[in-house]
Amino acid sequence: MKKSLALIISASTLGLAVPAAAQDTDSTFTGPRVEGIVGYDVSRAGSSIDDEFNEDNDQSIEGLLYGVAVGYDFAAGGALIGVEGEYSRSTADVDVEDGDVENFGLGNVDTGRDLYVGLRAGVLAGESALVYVKGGYTNTKYNLRSATGTTEFVTDLDADGYRLGAGAEYAMSENSFIKLEYRYSNYSEGEIDFPDDFPDSDRIDLDTDRHQVVVGYGFRF
Repeated sequence: MKKSLALIISASTLGLAVPAAAQDTDSTFTGPRVEGIVGYDVSRAGSSIDDEFNEDNDQSIEGLLYGVAVGYDFAAGGALIGVEGEYSRSTADVDVEDGDVENFGLGNVDTGRDLYVGLRAGVLAGESALVYVKGGYTNTKYNLRSATGTTEFVTDLDADGYRLGAGAEYAMSENSFIKLEYRYSNYSEGEIDFPDDFPDSDRIDLDTDRHQVVVGYGFRF
């Protein structure tokens, strides 16, 4: 009888706790949101094209990432599920110096726009904090420049891949929040977009890794 009573009390406590958690999540972290982001961005040649024989060759490009994101989150049994999209750009670039074309394996490169759409799932970590994981599809462009005298020929490498990430979000109020997030992207396919009337290339295999650490500030409505 005592065991049955203990089980009933435990079940009742859990039944009260889960709706309470769901209510807290719903009131603080759900609904539409918009945010600005800024952070560190580095793209690097993947393992299949690393220059393992000469570690002095810099096969990465680094810079400042900045952009905007929108999303919608809703509570699901004490957890949070959301959809989100993002547009960002980066200052990361590299130029060939003294004939060295090892940098990033592509020569003169500027990082273009980056698009992302995906899902995230999180749980509460206190009354005002949320920890989450995310994943989805990403498409980016790298501007490939080949300078000849005073003429510069520019093409775009249009790359597709996936993104995984994790982060923490803190509610500063019912309508504003800050977050810290790490994301890893891998681009495995792409095509060369030529300018003017030249046709685009066929799909090609790629191996490019991208690491980003960002902070964000946003609002919920």
